[in-house]
Amino acid sequence: MSEKMWAGRFKKQLDSDVNDFNSSIRVDCRMYRSDIGGSIAHAAMLAKQGIIGKDDAEKIIEGLTSILSDLDSGALQFDMTAEDIHMFVEAELTKRIGDTGKKLHTARSRNDQVALDIRLHLRDEADEVITLLKELIKVIITKAEQYKASVMPGYTHLQRAQPITFGHHLMAYAQMFLRDIGRMEDAKARMNFSPLGSCALAGTTYPTDRMAVANALNMSGICENSLDGVSDRDFAVELANAAALIMMHLSRFSEEIILWSSWEFKFIELDDAYSTGSSIMPQKKNPDIAELVRGKTGRVYGNLVTLLTMLKGLPLAYNKDMQEDKEAIFDSLDTLKQCISIFAPMLDTMTVIEKNMLEAAAKGFINATDVADYLTKKGVPFRTAYKISGTLVAYCIDNNTVLEKLSLAEFKQYSDVFEDDIYDAINLENCTFRRNSQGGTAVESVEAQIKSVKEKL
Repeated sequence: MSEKMWAGRFKKQLDSDVNDFNSSIRVDCRMYRSDIGGSIAHAAMLAKQGIIGKDDAEKIIEGLTSILSDLDSGALQFDMTAEDIHMFVEAELTKRIGDTGKKLHTARSRNDQVALDIRLHLRDEADEVITLLKELIKVIITKAEQYKASVMPGYTHLQRAQPITFGHHLMAYAQMFLRDIGRMEDAKARMNFSPLGSCALAGTTYPTDRMAVANALNMSGICENSLDGVSDRDFAVELANAAALIMMHLSRFSEEIILWSSWEFKFIELDDAYSTGSSIMPQKKNPDIAELVRGKTGRVYGNLVTLLTMLKGLPLAYNKDMQEDKEAIFDSLDTLKQCISIFAPMLDTMTVIEKNMLEAAAKGFINATDVADYLTKKGVPFRTAYKISGTLVAYCIDNNTVLEKLSLAEFKQYSDVFEDDIYDAINLENCTFRRNSQGGTAVESVEAQIKSVKEKL
């Protein structure tokens, strides 16, 4: 077992089981680039402020750079007996450059060091998520352009409601994911402040330049209260919340794909590369990928609750409970990135069965609202028009027919206002394409939505 940096206060070695329980190296080793980058900026600042010599700083930076290179290449492996990534890097640095390496931790605590590392690491993770979301939106836009005039039933309460286009339906998800990008960017902006220099909790007596470190790390500023600097994990919760919202959107989309690919709907067929079969039923083609995305959403929700619960009773400043932040937020982001990465090509390769969508739209009286609108435009009060339309639907159900097949005489039994132009008003394509209000389902409206999203991307 490697010697602990805090061993001077203790007379006995840490119990091996306790060491394993206490250690976070298996989780936080992935932050090595952030840890080394933060240490390089810290060493440069120490030299600039005259806290350590320039030669010492150069030696430290050279040693850290070599460690980074060796970790990247695999020439150096993590010591899983180390307490955490910070102690591993410092111990390796001291091994390489001697006692000069021990000067690196001047005017710094692991409390502000880890707070910096996780901010830097999550900033990069947020950028990766944003890039993946943009790629997913591009796939959605391509599909929406292709099917901007493909009529399908729109639903409320999972009942056929009004005719829309498949392109219009897809663009609803583009808007959701666009908001998700905004949430990620907001979270990233609030986390991009440096806690380094807060030290353990109270700051330091050394003449440090905290802004120099923040600038070197391309951060927007510093945490202005040292207690808050080491104890704040709002940014992790906020990012976990943004991840949970994205997963919720992916899960809703997955649910629709699962429904659409069923024999009961058969609006789409998933590519063989994104489906699985059954061990006993040879006819089955299961939407397992969409189901897994839907299932993994609960896991990301759980991580958000873990973070909130872990933080809710903690007094200021740092407490060991906070070591649990990384496993939860890292798992959320890993899960999220994996789900987006596989969802986009699944969507891109699916086959859309327009004929089945149109046939479904022709059933269910989804042009009933257009009958009411027709009457209203002829001067009938809307509530009266609504009742007439509903009565006509009931008549059609009793007589096993649809509105389009009623004779003008049948229409006139319910209102003398009906004329031959009723058939033009309730034509399915007309019902769909005349809804050209902003945000509506008409082709020109969908095209405007696509243009807007492209500009925002």
